[in-house]
Amino acid sequence: MSSASLFALCTAIWGSTWLVITFQLGVVAPEVSVVWRFGLAAVTLALFCVATRRSLRFAPADHARMALQGSLMFCGNYVLVYWAEQHVVSGLVAVVFSLFTFMSLFAQRAVDGLPIARRAVAGAVLGVGGVALLFLPELADARLGDRDTLLGIGYALAGTVAATLGNLVATRVHARGIAIVPSTAWAMGYGTLATAILALAVGASWSFDTRTPYVVSLAYLAFAGTVVAFVAYLALMREIGMARASYVGVSTPVLAMLLSTAFEGYRPTPYTFVGLALAVAGNLIVLRRRTTAAGGR
Repeated sequence: MSSASLFALCTAIWGSTWLVITFQLGVVAPEVSVVWRFGLAAVTLALFCVATRRSLRFAPADHARMALQGSLMFCGNYVLVYWAEQHVVSGLVAVVFSLFTFMSLFAQRAVDGLPIARRAVAGAVLGVGGVALLFLPELADARLGDRDTLLGIGYALAGTVAATLGNLVATRVHARGIAIVPSTAWAMGYGTLATAILALAVGASWSFDTRTPYVVSLAYLAFAGTVVAFVAYLALMREIGMARASYVGVSTPVLAMLLSTAFEGYRPTPYTFVGLALAVAGNLIVLRRRTTAAGGR
């Protein structure tokens, strides 16, 4: 698939998961839902590797890298975002997570020494500003000085940092020439194990909701939102670089807002359309051509 197709696929799937995740909340502990989601995804990818004769054997040092990738990308990232959404509205979480673009730029600068292109920074500013305007009504209602709100923002920031560090580790795994699908299967497996240990540590109640909304949403999140989307995203990251691929974090809230308008009664305001234009402009600035800077390959 082309880079544009991979980017569009990730946006389409992850843009919808913001809505689908709402069907996971309420009965099953968030940590346990993450275990079910990534455990199912890991088994699916492993079976695919066996069926297609892709080797799942790696050196111990590679397993250590994949375990770190999984703990950050599939455990810390998701558990912290679930925790954040228990304290603040999803719009505020989306805005905080859109800072992933800035974090990726500066993380790649710090680790790889790549210069940061002005167009990359401009695109990030426009994108994050656009996402903030998309969710301006929710932001206006948020009590930013409230302890519960600050806790939610803290969780969201920590989840964003975990996602950034997980991406850095993933680039190191791929730099060793390890295929994406087998390494992702192991990383998801390790992430599932880390989440299960965390769930036990916090005393989460182990349960499963057999009602149709939970089961269907779990299936979608595991197969489309995890197996398909993450394999596509990691392929995109290998193709255009970690920093530019991170702009998926700006495009997904745009689709999430559109779906919320269609299914949750969200009412657009003039700020919504300005935010939409800024988010799209930010992505176009960064993605329309390759560069050799931190926003490039």
